[in-house]
Amino acid sequence: MLAASLQLAGHRPVAVSGVSDASRRRAALMLPDVPLVPPAEVLQRADLVLLTVPDDTLPGLVEGLAETGAVRPGQLLVHTSGRYGAKVLDPALRAGALPLALHPAMTFTGSAVDVQRLAGCSFGVTAPDELRLAAEALVIEMGGEPEWIAEENRPLYHTALALGANHLVTLVAQSMELLRAAGVEAPDRMLGPLLGAALDNALRSGDGALTGPVARGDAGTVAAHVAELRAHAPQTVAGYLAMARATADRALARGLLKPELAEDLLGVLADGAPGTPGTPGPQGTEGDAG
Repeated sequence: MLAASLQLAGHRPVAVSGVSDASRRRAALMLPDVPLVPPAEVLQRADLVLLTVPDDTLPGLVEGLAETGAVRPGQLLVHTSGRYGAKVLDPALRAGALPLALHPAMTFTGSAVDVQRLAGCSFGVTAPDELRLAAEALVIEMGGEPEWIAEENRPLYHTALALGANHLVTLVAQSMELLRAAGVEAPDRMLGPLLGAALDNALRSGDGALTGPVARGDAGTVAAHVAELRAHAPQTVAGYLAMARATADRALARGLLKPELAEDLLGVLADGAPGTPGTPGPQGTEGDAG
């Protein structure tokens, strides 16, 4: 996908590699006229190499390429991992390569629409100071916005993105399942405007956008929610309680939740936690529904 974007910017892809069937299909879709070759051959042909592999695979791949002599001096070697900065490319650096870390802060589908999503997308950029301009220029060529991330901050940066994007998918999927169980025929249509407004408000106002029963201190409503989840979706109770406690803490700190209401609310959240004395557990208890 990044190679296809760079191709639109005037670069000429000379080779692509893929191990899984899915990656080979993506290569055929995004770069139909580019030959599919082994990784070492890609490095032989290209002056700019993109390493778009899973985070856990990256260190071993870099070490293997460096040990086999595939890396050439002066070659730009770019990885797209969010977790790692440029240091993971040290084996290639010792072989003379120029290391860049360019991570697009975006979720992708593996289809042609992904190239369009790069327009205006922020990239987490990490590179040696002397390569900073080159790294930022590549991002700009792809239509992205470079955001400099220090090497030591890469793990925190990636954690933040995963916390927001990955957990959002889980929360939305759970919400849609519950709405279907409640008889809503088109939960996506119901949630779309609500979640769009909530996201926009959160990006604009942060904790000031908090609304709902937790922020208001409606302990009875929250208790009813926990009871419904125990009856219809017990696997979601732990997540609901954790998010509700985090929301209550932030609402208290912001002054949105009145302290006199917080005590009853936090009591409900504590009583609702699995394993609390006197509280039914999530399985094998009276009133539970699987």
